[in-house]
Amino acid sequence: MKYRNLGSTGVKVSPLCLGAMMFGGWGNPDHDDSARIIHSAIDAGINFIDTADAYSGGESEEIVGKAITGQRDSLVIATKVHFPVSTDPNQQGNSRRWIIQECENSLRRLGTDYIDLYQIHRPDPDVAIDETLGALTDLVRQGKIRYLGSSTFPPSSIVEAQWTAERRQRERFVCEQPPYSMLVRGIEGEVLPTCQKYGMGVIPWSPLAGGWLSGKWRKGAENLTSRRAERLPQRYDLSLPGNQAKLDAATALGDLAEKAGISLIHMALAFVLQHPAVTSAIIGPRTQEHFDSQIGAIDVTLDNAVLDRIDEIVKPGTNFTWSDAGYEPPSLAESARRRSTVRD
Repeated sequence: MKYRNLGSTGVKVSPLCLGAMMFGGWGNPDHDDSARIIHSAIDAGINFIDTADAYSGGESEEIVGKAITGQRDSLVIATKVHFPVSTDPNQQGNSRRWIIQECENSLRRLGTDYIDLYQIHRPDPDVAIDETLGALTDLVRQGKIRYLGSSTFPPSSIVEAQWTAERRQRERFVCEQPPYSMLVRGIEGEVLPTCQKYGMGVIPWSPLAGGWLSGKWRKGAENLTSRRAERLPQRYDLSLPGNQAKLDAATALGDLAEKAGISLIHMALAFVLQHPAVTSAIIGPRTQEHFDSQIGAIDVTLDNAVLDRIDEIVKPGTNFTWSDAGYEPPSLAESARRRSTVRD
């Protein structure tokens, strides 16, 4: 295993990061089986595990915490905060109040005294970034977190956070966690160059495009569906033109992988890992079989001919649907933010 620096920090992480979203009620409810997958990843040399407070209502963090007992100090543990965990309006978002409270909850669920990488799961336009960074900075100074990062931030928010950290003498985000795959390439335009400019690590989520690059999504295949379709129907509804175009591209990419003599899964992961801005790609296995099909990608290097053909199938910087970006700014999603009040 060849380890990489997490951005401009001195922390060394494996090129594959074990994502724990599928451990718990959202995916694999068997805690012992999930722990075995975690142990398989550690045995294979993966030292980087990513989870979040919102995954299965905190169950994912609990599974990770139990599985890493006795090995915690040799691992880089990352988790996140932002999404609602209850109907309480103060138990969500990026406020100082919630970040400090939920960090304590994550520490308890993970069974640890510190979190290596604490990430803001999404931007929050209703909270000043200085408030968010101020809370995170205090947690660093208290020894409860080591580094802070962002997830699915647009480039303007990434820049704002870097400038705020410098001007207000706050700890800065050392990495960004965006969606990135052969089918979701929107971040190539600005997010990845911005991260490179500020020396930020990049740990992409969903390098298999939510299962679209697992090999089963091909034209003519039967029973095309995903376990995530119930929560994210807009990403899988084949009545949508964007998803039909994505199916065409996934089919062409599968054909390309066959011609190259590798699995589509390995090609997808190798593609993400070969971008010079990327530190570590997050894999999210639900079963041991899933993990076994992915781990071999660390030994795959794509030649220029294959990379050029991928660019022909999916133009660089392209997203097929708006939902693939993982974040819709409230300025677009909420009509009240686009309209002045009309007075009679």
